[in-house]
Amino acid sequence: MTSALTVTAVQYQALEGGIAGNVPEHVRLIEDADSHGARLVIFPELSLTGYNLPLLRNGDQWLVPGDFRLDAIREICRRTGITAVVGAAFREADGTPRLASLALHPNGTADVGFKSHLHGDEEALFAAGPGPALLEVDGWKIALAICFDAAHPVHSGTAADTGADVYAVSALYTEGEGHRLGLHLGARAMDNRMYAVLANLGGRTPLGPSCGLSGFWGPDGMPMQHASGTGTEVVTAVLRRGPLERYGHAAG
Repeated sequence: MTSALTVTAVQYQALEGGIAGNVPEHVRLIEDADSHGARLVIFPELSLTGYNLPLLRNGDQWLVPGDFRLDAIREICRRTGITAVVGAAFREADGTPRLASLALHPNGTADVGFKSHLHGDEEALFAAGPGPALLEVDGWKIALAICFDAAHPVHSGTAADTGADVYAVSALYTEGEGHRLGLHLGARAMDNRMYAVLANLGGRTPLGPSCGLSGFWGPDGMPMQHASGTGTEVVTAVLRRGPLERYGHAAG
């Protein structure tokens, strides 16, 4: 395991045009993150479509395993050596509909995490996932979470029990939810002695304006770098091994 990992949280204001309209901007932002030395780039919940659930009634806006529409993202990951986590509606090979985070690795492989705690209109579109997916970057273990998962301590606790060093949350927190956001991410980090990362959707969304605040919390639960506004923004931090490193679930 490397002693430090450079991670970028992308606060992203989704564009019109669904998957086809957002892939090129994802590529540009991964290139930006590469200029900051990132090895892992986290995008928000449903970053490839925006949180536009009616749009997902169009079957063309769902990804499938090996989807060719992500080829440009796969190529920039191969060229830069970055692992990128993007958000999308996803149909498994057996047709199961998921709200997903897809981790695309430089070697062409992929890991997929599914939202476990659905709410509202999501419940009519998606099947809940089994728990946090775990991926590895430079020997660091990254647990993937999607929005409301971070409100449930059992989700991050399960991630900690599987050895996660970083709890990476792709989300949509809207205007007025900044305090709630800080409590969720700070508590998940502190309770489990691991870093927490948030990539929040930016701009105006069907649920209301974003509150921004994408960024990082240390294993002590204290905030680190954060986005300064509510639009698209790249926030990068170097995560280091240190005295608060968690070698197992922290005692209560």
